[in-house]
Amino acid sequence: MANESPYHPEYRAQAVQLGKTSGKSVRRIAADPGISSWTLGMWVRQAEIDAGERDGLTSEERLELQKLRREVWLLREERETLRKAAAFFAQESNRTQ
Repeated sequence: MANESPYHPEYRAQAVQLGKTSGKSVRRIAADPGISSWTLGMWVRQAEIDAGERDGLTSEERLELQKLRREVWLLREERETLRKAAAFFAQESNRTQ
């Protein structure tokens, strides 16, 4: 479901640290390493959430939510398959009687 980031986690951490401590704007910092300012801004915001400095879902909570949504989707698919199978076998049972 989630796309893997093309950026190495250490690279992201360094960029976030620079964004939080340098005093420069996110746009200016992002231009140096060649990433978009939107991306760097999202990284900084998520780091602040993970550190408890900002409200929102932590990275761990996001991963858990993603996993649970995937599981719900799978269970719904399985339930639908079983519903169709039960209807098919009930119909077959009525034909043989």
